[in-house]
Amino acid sequence: MFNVKDFPIMNVNGEIIVVEDDLDDQDFLADIFESLNISNKIVFFDDPTMVVPYLLENKAYPFLVLSDINMPKLDGFGLRQLIMSEKRLEIRFIPYIYLSTSSDPSYVDKAFRLSAQGYFKKESNFSDFQTVIENIIAYWKKCHEPQAIL
Repeated sequence: MFNVKDFPIMNVNGEIIVVEDDLDDQDFLADIFESLNISNKIVFFDDPTMVVPYLLENKAYPFLVLSDINMPKLDGFGLRQLIMSEKRLEIRFIPYIYLSTSSDPSYVDKAFRLSAQGYFKKESNFSDFQTVIENIIAYWKKCHEPQAIL
């Protein structure tokens, strides 16, 4: 049985979960993580329906979730809703950040209505996207975490 005391509130050394169905984007992000010498394990999912079972069955406790929005089977908004509806995941603080090619204001609005901790446009330029990823990780590594209410 899951016990909140088994996990820190925010696991800055945990996995970075990347939910991205486009293999070229996965490769691009992998190159960015490598160039930044990120010590966290990076776990890619091209099928968003596999993320919640992974988080529950493997008792994974990631540092961040970086999610695309437009994906087959389940979009990033639906995935966020599934994660938020799962009580065993709700008690952990796992920042959920969208990376999307779209800067449509309705997408941004919907993301924050789902309590996303960020929404960033995927940059096509390596250096620009590298800076975005570097800033996201630096921010969350320095962020003070909420205290557990046990």
